[in-house]
Amino acid sequence: MDLLTRGRRPVRGPARRPHGGLATHLRDPVRVVFLALAGLVAAGWALVALDGGQFLTLESVVGIQQRSAALGIVAIGQTLAILAGSLDLSVAYLISLASLVAAEIMAGQDGNIGPAIAAVLAISALVGLVNGLVITRLRVHAFIATLGVALIIKGVVDHLYDGPAGKVPESFQLLGYSRAGPIPVSAMLWAGVAVVAWFLLSRTRLGYRIYAVGGNEEVARLSGIRTSRVIVITHVLCSVCAGIAGLLLAARLGAGAPTVGTDGGYDLESIAAVVLGGTALAGGRGRVAGTVGGVLLLAVLDTLFNQLEVNSFVKDVVRGAVIVVAVAVYARRGTRRPA
Repeated sequence: MDLLTRGRRPVRGPARRPHGGLATHLRDPVRVVFLALAGLVAAGWALVALDGGQFLTLESVVGIQQRSAALGIVAIGQTLAILAGSLDLSVAYLISLASLVAAEIMAGQDGNIGPAIAAVLAISALVGLVNGLVITRLRVHAFIATLGVALIIKGVVDHLYDGPAGKVPESFQLLGYSRAGPIPVSAMLWAGVAVVAWFLLSRTRLGYRIYAVGGNEEVARLSGIRTSRVIVITHVLCSVCAGIAGLLLAARLGAGAPTVGTDGGYDLESIAAVVLGGTALAGGRGRVAGTVGGVLLLAVLDTLFNQLEVNSFVKDVVRGAVIVVAVAVYARRGTRRPA
């Protein structure tokens, strides 16, 4: 049972770690990313104050939540795929397709919201199923398989759409803009997806199997786990998360857009957020909480750059450097652990 449920290394729950001093706490990537987030907020507050402004006002905090919700939802799905030792590069194009399908089916009619949501989720699940089957049945590496599916979706979208299409009714647009106090509905949706993923990973057999497959697929297979089925399920869930993000972006735009996913860079951005949160790209080690921290770190960094009016070149350089440093730190931490 240990092999079934634990994979390569135990990775979740504070009860599995010895309590110690600061060094022990810093070995937890979730604590590290939230400490980094707190440090970034403090530094941003000082820098913006020196520039004569205010950092993280109520308006900017709401904006951070709204802008990061779509990326957060995609990153949660990407976490599931990466934990199983895979990844998904098709999410950006799937988001665009989902927004177009939703907007065209809704066509400004409140009565079409239900069918539009059902159609988007069905198409998203189908794309995830194709990704999973290509990886497991055809033995194509996840990078190539999902990139190929992404290009297929791109071809379909480019052939059918020249620009924005469809119309989202005002009642559905509330998903993108309404809020309860300082908390947008879109942020609540992201939180709900994160809680569901946390429960799946920490409280279900499927979650244990995802960690086991990502930790060591061969050992998991010899332990009796149907590894192919686990990988397919994680890709279906990842694509469904991308579909939900597409619905959210359609609500914000009021229509479908063929480039909304790629313009937002949701494929690489979601992987970056997962990595910043401490999830190992090799799989088997990581937590949803770390991904949430990674998304918030990127969102706060963007807000700071915007308030300081940093040009886009410097933004990309700094973001890339942050990601590389984070991966290097986590890699060194992993190699120093005893076997």
